[in-house]
Amino acid sequence: MRTQDKLKECFKEGEKRERHKGLRKIEPSPEKTEAYVKKAIHNFNAIDTFKKAGYSDWSASASFYSLYHLLLALISKKGFESRNQTCTFALVESLIDLKEISLTKEELKEIFDKDITDNLEHSSKILDIRENMQYSMKTELNEQEFLSLRERTKVLFDKLRREVEK
Repeated sequence: MRTQDKLKECFKEGEKRERHKGLRKIEPSPEKTEAYVKKAIHNFNAIDTFKKAGYSDWSASASFYSLYHLLLALISKKGFESRNQTCTFALVESLIDLKEISLTKEELKEIFDKDITDNLEHSSKILDIRENMQYSMKTELNEQEFLSLRERTKVLFDKLRREVEK
C-alpha cells in the first residue's frame, strides 16, 4: 500500500479513538515531546541493564522502543499522535518525503522495513530482531549480535534525538 493511502487509512482509524488504531492531529506539546524523549532515554539505558542481568533478549525490545519513543517524540513535536506502529512509520516516511525531517528512508528502514516480508528470522532490521527475540525460544543475543544492535541503535538514537531537539 502506498504511504499516502496508508496515512489516509490511519487518520480515518484515528477518528474512532480506539486502542492501537490510527493517527490523530493534536496541538504540539513540548511537555509530551519531552516525556517521550525521557522514555526513549530510559529504554536506551535498559539495553545494557538487561544485558548485565542476563536478559539480553529483552535488550532487543529496549533497543526498538528507545527508537520508537523518539519517533513518537518527533511526530508529537509536529502535532500528531499515533496509536499504531505501522501508522507511525508511515507518517515518519511522509515527513521524510516532505523534507520536514532530516532522517533518511534508509535510516528509517534500519528500524523497520515494510518491504521485508519473507525470512524475518534472518532480517537485521531492529523491529524484526525484537520480534524474533520476543516470539522465539531464544533467551539471549550472542555478544556480536548484542554489540551490533547496540551500536546501530546508538547511531540512530543520537540522530533522532538531535532531530527532536532542533
